[in-house]
Amino acid sequence: MTVLILTCDQDVTADMVVVHLNASGVPVVRLDPADLTGGAALSGEYVHGAFRGHLWSAGRLVSMDGLRSVWVRRPGTPATRVAEPSAWLTEESSQALYGMLRSSTARWMNHPDAARRARYKPWQLRLAQRSGLPVPATLITTFPQAARDFAARFPDLVVKPVSGAHPQEPPRAVPTSRVAPDTDFAAVAFGPTLLQRRIAKRADIRLTVVGERMLAARKATAPDADPEEVDVRFAKDDRPWRSSDVPARIADGVRAYVRDAELSYGAFDFVEDADGTWWFLECNQSGQFGFVEVDTGQPIARTIAEWLARPAADRPNRVNGTGTRVP
Repeated sequence: MTVLILTCDQDVTADMVVVHLNASGVPVVRLDPADLTGGAALSGEYVHGAFRGHLWSAGRLVSMDGLRSVWVRRPGTPATRVAEPSAWLTEESSQALYGMLRSSTARWMNHPDAARRARYKPWQLRLAQRSGLPVPATLITTFPQAARDFAARFPDLVVKPVSGAHPQEPPRAVPTSRVAPDTDFAAVAFGPTLLQRRIAKRADIRLTVVGERMLAARKATAPDADPEEVDVRFAKDDRPWRSSDVPARIADGVRAYVRDAELSYGAFDFVEDADGTWWFLECNQSGQFGFVEVDTGQPIARTIAEWLARPAADRPNRVNGTGTRVP
């Protein structure tokens, strides 16, 4: 049985997992949907009440019946490397590839339907609340007066993108930034704006969830840190990440979150305040983990490889075509 990894060519994080799969003797096929229909190919036959599908990539041919798991890591947009790409060809290729894969019995990390839903930050915030995770006061609005009223109630705010996307090609990360005290918020009328109460943090937390396992890492905030640097991704502090225990309340909340979100993998970001409370910021359903493993030595790549390589007999559940877990 083969593990299929859907990701781009230059994905070092996926390479870390492939090393462990190779060491365990588990067959792996790596495919970037962007390579359809040149560097990758597919075929599916629906005859006499049965389905037979095959994928070809990098000289490897694999039957879809022979897939034990599919890791949707960082796949490219289907059919964008052809000589004449088009929105029509991308949609046709996406329908063919993911439609056929949904016909297989493979386990997903994460199922495309669950992954798509999990990207919506407003949905994340509400799910975190329902799961019992502390969430900073947040407003998403296009009403300038609503923003002004929110700022009056919570004077110390940060602003961040709702989607995290950037219009530049290739896209860039947009940092979370503090809101100036004299902001009048008239510009929020031109696009949804996410405002959130700033948590005076003493540490950033990255909690990586793989199946039932939680691996937490903590990065302490320097005493002399610039208060304007609120986004750990852009901070100049070179302090390393250290392994951390997970408070019981957070562990319970995260378990509820991934269960209801139907995720097999999630990279949770929290900030820890002076009282030790972990405040939920977001959950990236395909977040990076290599930097944490390098600093902490936590076996995240190995844990993912073990999950992907789990024999069919050990599967506690499967995911149906709508992303719902069933016994």
